[in-house]
Amino acid sequence: MKLALVTGGAGFIGSHLVEGLLAREYKVRVLDNFATGKRENLASVLTRIELLEGSVANLTTAHSAMRNVDVVFHQAALPSVPRSVKNPLESNEINITGTLNILVAARDAGVKRVVYAASSSAYGDQPTLPKVETMTPDPMSPYAIAKLAGEMYARAFTQLYGLSTVSLRYFNVFGPRQDPTTQYAGVLAKFCTCAVTGQPYPVHGDGEQSRDFTYVENVVEANIRAAESAIEGAPVLNVACGERTTLNQIIALLNELTGQNLPAQYGAERAGDVRHSHADIARAGKLLGYEPMIDLREGLKRTLEWYRGTVNSQR
Repeated sequence: MKLALVTGGAGFIGSHLVEGLLAREYKVRVLDNFATGKRENLASVLTRIELLEGSVANLTTAHSAMRNVDVVFHQAALPSVPRSVKNPLESNEINITGTLNILVAARDAGVKRVVYAASSSAYGDQPTLPKVETMTPDPMSPYAIAKLAGEMYARAFTQLYGLSTVSLRYFNVFGPRQDPTTQYAGVLAKFCTCAVTGQPYPVHGDGEQSRDFTYVENVVEANIRAAESAIEGAPVLNVACGERTTLNQIIALLNELTGQNLPAQYGAERAGDVRHSHADIARAGKLLGYEPMIDLREGLKRTLEWYRGTVNSQR
């Protein structure tokens, strides 16, 4: 039975990945400092995992977490473009130094592969659509720069030390457990909460900006395929649905799914945000056999159901 280390395993994506790995009979160790992750995200699996509390920014902690590990899923990060714009030093420490620590510790421990959670923000605001992995990156924020640096470190560790790495560029992941309460929350977490509570949808800009929204279970599948596939080098792969949808279209779909006509509240655009994002996922299909299993509409239905349960439980 393989031992998988999931950094950031108490987070939104990480906790879903933990469940997916357990379902495939991996042994799982989680490293999380709970800066943004939540213990309740792991409540249903706590008795089946090893949980270490600590930060990837600490090299000693990274080395300790790596003991006997076969594969690493490096999900730990300080998310959010606006947060990185506000505090670039903090973003650098967690997202660059933290990633370097994990790669060093994995190399030293003889880990077979590191699967790195990269970001579509690396593409920046280039007008060419869809985004293809061969495009020259053009990051627009400290977060995007840090995520791109992680990819480059991963490639260097493959070339210099023979550590097998795969970098997955996530495109706007959404689903259950995504925290809607912080100022840095993902847009669909906020929108779904509005839909179930009857509040207007807050929109930065005119709502015509588009994203390749990707349900979290598709991302889990891509990660596990990246860990298990017989691939060489240090590939960078888009993980998305291969479709783009505007925020105004999302609002219309949420209103349709909930039988409402809630309005949007439009405000100023945010610094560092890209206008359009749309992935070419052919390379992930070729190398991993990846294809999205759950489309946007079904993903939104499942996510709305979870937020309804969460809101009802808080009443």
